Amino acid sequence: MKKITLVSILILILVTSLVKNSTKEIEDKIFTLNENIRSLKAELSNLMLEYNYLSSPEKLIQHQSQYFENDLIKIDITKIKKIITNEDNLEITDFIKKFQTNE
Repeated sequence: MKKITLVSILILILVTSLVKNSTKEIEDKIFTLNENIRSLKAELSNLMLEYNYLSSPEKLIQHQSQYFENDLIKIDITKIKKIITNEDNLEITDFIKKFQTNE
């Protein structure tokens, strides 16, 4: 009876140590992943701040007046043409098809 008890205690100790090792490895992996996520979140927030700051309409207008002055002009989008090459031929079409209303 003492042998069975001793063997069962040894088996329980062995199983406990195996479980503890495996959970330690899992905790290490979780910690590493959380650290990676934390650094990626910080980088994402910095990039979003930069994107939102630089692409806000007010900033775009400010950059236009500051850097381009009068170089940028508004044009009617229906006047933009598209050039298509078919073998040796060039075909010029409207970039945006005009809708005709039948009244």
